[in-house]
Order: sequence, then C-alpha cells, then structure tokens
Amino acid sequence: MAVKSLIINPGSTSTKIGVFEDENLILETTLRHTTEEIAQFATIFDQREFRKNIILDFLKAENFDVKSLDVIVGRGGLLKPIPGGTYEVSDELLEDLKIGKQGQHASNLGGILAREIADEIGVKAYIVDPVVVDELCDEARISGVPELPRISIFHALNQKAVAKRYAKEIGKKYEDLNLIVVHMGGGVSVGAHQNGKIIDVFNALDGDGAFSPERAGAVPVGGLVKMCFSGKYTEKEVYNKLVGNGGLNAYLGTNDMRDVIKKSETDEKAKLILDAFDFQVAKNIGSMGAVLAGKVDQIIVTGGIAYNKVITDELERRTSFIAPMTVYAGEDELLALVQGGLRVVNGEEEAQVY
Repeated sequence: MAVKSLIINPGSTSTKIGVFEDENLILETTLRHTTEEIAQFATIFDQREFRKNIILDFLKAENFDVKSLDVIVGRGGLLKPIPGGTYEVSDELLEDLKIGKQGQHASNLGGILAREIADEIGVKAYIVDPVVVDELCDEARISGVPELPRISIFHALNQKAVAKRYAKEIGKKYEDLNLIVVHMGGGVSVGAHQNGKIIDVFNALDGDGAFSPERAGAVPVGGLVKMCFSGKYTEKEVYNKLVGNGGLNAYLGTNDMRDVIKKSETDEKAKLILDAFDFQVAKNIGSMGAVLAGKVDQIIVTGGIAYNKVITDELERRTSFIAPMTVYAGEDELLALVQGGLRVVNGEEEAQVY
C-alpha cells in the first residue's frame, strides 16, 4: 500500500505544501500570506496556529482526509549543527525550533507544523537535511582567526537530494562516491561530498565562496573592516550589502540571472559580471577538487540558475579536467523532503536522533 505523506515547506510570506502517495504528487499548492497577515505576529513561532489552520482548511476544501496520512515531513530550520539525514521531530528538536537555536526563520515552522498536525492524527513527524547540516572535517573549520571558525550553512536539502539521485541513477551508493555539488540559486553553495559526508562547503549565507544574485560571497576582508568603521554605514546597512543587496543586485540592480544573460549580449559591464560569476563558481569547484585530492567521480550542478545553458556550458569548459558534469536544473524541495521521509518509513535508513 502506498505511503501517504504531507509535506510542509514554509517561506516568509507563503507556505508550500504537497500531498504524495509514495513519490507521486497528488496535491500541491502555495498558500500566500499578506504582509499584513504576517505582521500581526510578534515572532515566527506565533504564526503556527495561523498557518496550520490555513493548511488544514485547504485540505478540507479539497476533500482530503487528513487522517489518511501516514507521515508528515516539514522543512528543517535553524537548529544546532547536525549531521545530514532524516530526523524525527522530538521534544528537544521541537523546542530548538521554537526558540530559533541559530536564529529566527520561517523554515523553523516546518518541523513545528509537522509535529502539531502529526500529533493530532497519531503519526510521526520528520524534518530532512536542514540548512544547518554540518559534516565538516576538522581542517575545514579553521579560518585563520580562532574567534571566527568556518561554519556550515548551505543548501543541504537539495545538495543531498541530487547527490543521492545521481548515485541511484548510476546504480551505486551515495556513500561510495566522491562528488562536487554546486547549488546556484539566490545563494551559491559548492560542497565536497566524500563517501556520504559533506566534508567541506562554502557558507552560502554570509561569507564564503562565489557571489550570487543576492549575496556578496567572499569579499576583501581588510576593505570590509574599513567600511565597517568608516562611520558611513550602520551594522545593518553593511550586512545588507553582503546579504540581500550583494552580488548581481549590487552590480546590475537585478537578482534575475536571465536578465543578466540577455543584457550581456549588448552590455559590456553585464558580460563582465556574468564572466566573473562563472569564474568564481568554477574556482570554488576547483577548490573542492583539491579537498577531495583530485578523486572526483562527478560534478553535479543544480538550482534555478542551472537552467541557463550559457552558464553550465562555461562551468563545464572550465572544470572538465576535474570530472564529468551532470546538470539537474531547478530544485524540487517537496520531492526531496518526501524522499527523506520515505527512506525512514520504508526501512532504507534509520531516523537520526537529534
């Protein structure tokens, strides 16, 4: 009998849900929330009842019986650093989502909502590969400044999902492969996957690797220090230059790579920034090739920007000496979440303990 799963992926002003029978999507929607609706809540956690009711109302309107579900999976949030895998939403995990162990973010609600609905119908709730997945080797944590260790915050869900997808397609185990996985979206993360562990990765949020549509990536540190103490900017203004207003936004006033590619055909500045993006991502891939001592089975490129053949062709040209490249354009987070839940429900792997 097929396993029925409800998948919950909260964003800042939306809640995306999907209902699956095994891996087959049978119901999907994105529930939008206005700024005014969200503004009435003092904290992320305070939104839980509002969002839960909207989810349940939608399912009811679709004549879907919530009690027919076998499992509920939510997007993981800003928990303490943990190894990759599928985690049952235990009381301790739930508490850390509530308080925002590493910060407040809408994704924290994924596990909270999953647990609340699951408790009401008597099934298990899980999260899968949250952004705080941390499998770094000891050497990767050293930054050069003891007070500033390198941290692991990146697109863990999609990186793990496409790595396992590739392994399955070639008939091998993920744990038996060395892979370099590149996620290119609003942020860019490049990870070295060695025998099932991501032993090094560029922090995709605020301080590592290539610039992206919205983030500055690594910047000249001395210049950044001078900017911070120039008296011209507040702490928030400097941070916004790094996250949100960095990268393509800073140079070209857009976060849409499609616009940049089109503009680059006639605009020299846009072409330079596009070439620099390819240059930096390729440089990141080369770095991870060194981390894996040149023993790389495949380079995998994913995320929304991977739809742009202009970019993937240039990355392949620059990095083909390391390993062949496979492109899985886009990111199907709902499917990745349901697959993580099914691996536990079907006994393919054990749920991790938080």
